[in-house]
Amino acid sequence: MNKAIQIIAGSLLASVLAGGSMGASAAGFAADGLRGENNQLLLQVTTQAGSGDTGSRDGALLYANFRAPSSLVVRPDGTIIVSDSRNHEIRKVTNDQVSVLAGTFYQKDAKGMPVGALNDGGADTALFSDPHGMAADATGNLYVADTGNHAIRKVSTTGQVTTIAGDGITGSVDGRGAKARFHSPMDVAVAGDGTIYVADTLNHVIRSISPGGDVKTLNARSERYVEVTKGQAAGAGDYADGPLASAKFNEPSGLALDAKGNLYVSDSGNQRIRYIDLAAQTVSTVAGTGKAGRFTDLYVPGGYADGASSSAAFNFPLGLTVTAEGGVVIADSQNHSIRYLLDGQVSTLAGASGQRPGEQDGTEAGAGFQRPSDVAVLPDGSLLVADSYNNKIRSIQPYRLPAGITADDTVKVALNAKRIDFEAAPEINNGRTMVPVRAVTEALGYEVEFEPGTRAVKLSKDGVAIELYIDRTGVKRFEAGKEAAVQPTDTAPYIKQDITYVPVRFFAEQIGLDVQWDAATRTAILRTPHSSGKR
Repeated sequence: MNKAIQIIAGSLLASVLAGGSMGASAAGFAADGLRGENNQLLLQVTTQAGSGDTGSRDGALLYANFRAPSSLVVRPDGTIIVSDSRNHEIRKVTNDQVSVLAGTFYQKDAKGMPVGALNDGGADTALFSDPHGMAADATGNLYVADTGNHAIRKVSTTGQVTTIAGDGITGSVDGRGAKARFHSPMDVAVAGDGTIYVADTLNHVIRSISPGGDVKTLNARSERYVEVTKGQAAGAGDYADGPLASAKFNEPSGLALDAKGNLYVSDSGNQRIRYIDLAAQTVSTVAGTGKAGRFTDLYVPGGYADGASSSAAFNFPLGLTVTAEGGVVIADSQNHSIRYLLDGQVSTLAGASGQRPGEQDGTEAGAGFQRPSDVAVLPDGSLLVADSYNNKIRSIQPYRLPAGITADDTVKVALNAKRIDFEAAPEINNGRTMVPVRAVTEALGYEVEFEPGTRAVKLSKDGVAIELYIDRTGVKRFEAGKEAAVQPTDTAPYIKQDITYVPVRFFAEQIGLDVQWDAATRTAILRTPHSSGKR
């Protein structure tokens, strides 16, 4: 099994239904979001469904569990559809409950893992094998890239499952219905006219299925071979832009239709996002770079870089979704991050620094993912993520200032989603936000004491103490087992009308909070970077 499939094997639709596993937000995701001082969108990641344990348990959102959820579709009624790949089931999340929509858990192998198979029928008798990408048509029918069965399946609105193309046998054959053959298709997208597009991953091609069921290959097949072990060659994907008929891909694994009806392709083995203009019949690269060796590399080496799309780097990008403002959200699986392509620039929306795997909830930079495989946009502009190796469905929502904070001349402080009320108003001194110490420490659960001899303000909680000094710069942190050291600051605390003011940034950063400044509303925003990943 090739690497891109191995990556997944362990492991929207919203207001525009013609988009495959994608959707359109009601507002501009980037244009309307609150940004921090480095122009980073301020976001909050939470766990929406899944305990994180591997299993197939139905029930309440955080009680239920998954086994490598790989793709998402959101129906107009708010129901979230999940392809639960290693359980070989299509699950649904609705009314705060997780349950099975289609597929039967009928057998386990010698290692206790669920076994997939191919069988059409009702929701409780149909069988899938490692289902991945999904899409829905305008009437609500669901289409599934049934990867392990090398087939494209349909789940009707009544739950009836049928095979519309492929016969369960690996191959690369055009034709109608069961006469066609695929090799590990990973995603599908459905156009407004009913045409289904297929990322036929290990054939390295994009296929189309007409409303009548005719399967056609749209681009050139790769003729590249690599030496996978000494003296042994294997077929591999290739790379070529240009006319669609001669374009080449390397394990295309994600599809998304834009507002024009053209296709974005997550060309995973080439570490690129490609674009198929179906009217012009051309293929171009819209983000990503790199080159594979002719005889030794199955894939272009992965990397990580934000910035101009021509120099941005990915590491096995998978699921895609298109936003109303024309951006493309990307599940950058092996960077454990969610990326965003907009106006020729690539940025990281969420994911732990250093692109390390994690599962904690929190801020855009404090949250962690592990091999995210798909993304979807909800009508309110927030995102859903199939966090495959964490066995969770995650949500990424724009950070919102607490209610009542408006643009005026007063200085305000927000702690996560709450506004801190002060006995005296915070103020700006020497370019720094100064706050009455007692109110902010109480909000954070710290004890505060004043030492007259050293004129030190000492804040302590859970074995950690922060010490600042009246009319002197510097902040000192005390923690068991660590040597205390004074960190320089450019602003000193002071006493005004018997109230002690401290620079909120220096204190908050010392205790591990993320600190941002919203100039429009004159608000200092303090956020907890990460939590346990549980709600």
